[in-house]
Amino acid sequence: MIIDIAKNILRFFFFILLQVTIIRHLDLGIYFNPFLYVGAILMLPFRMDKTLVLLIAFTTGLIIDMFYNTMGMNAAACSLMAFFRPSILRFYSPAGEYNADANATIGSMGIRWMVSYAGTLILLHHTVLFYLEMLSFHNFFTTLLKVVLSGLATLILILITQSIFFRNAS
Repeated sequence: MIIDIAKNILRFFFFILLQVTIIRHLDLGIYFNPFLYVGAILMLPFRMDKTLVLLIAFTTGLIIDMFYNTMGMNAAACSLMAFFRPSILRFYSPAGEYNADANATIGSMGIRWMVSYAGTLILLHHTVLFYLEMLSFHNFFTTLLKVVLSGLATLILILITQSIFFRNAS
């Protein structure tokens, strides 16, 4: 139990540190804004209390907001993602049940499941984040393209990170 808590805390530090020290400073153009840090929220254990997941997501979003100077937009997007996480987990549940001690990783669930689950929540997160950033639907399709391309970049980055660092993580 304590080892699981420590692993999750280290995972959050790792993802947030990568986000604010490296990814934030990459200039990939206006359409590619990967947010690797959402991977830490996506990888939380299945058995974790929903209220705790919401609190963790909100706090993580606030930390990112401090570095990006985005006035709560990441906190809002992360909170909504965490709110819908149980529904998405139910929607993509395997034929049996989830292993209560597992985390949402490629190693424990497989690539197909991870792409579906993470892709859905990443698109939700990015939609909220980028439309809040615009505060209008004036450039709807330009923002939609940014949501899709940034979401794809985020998903690929999360899958690569999991493949390299969390192969056997559960």
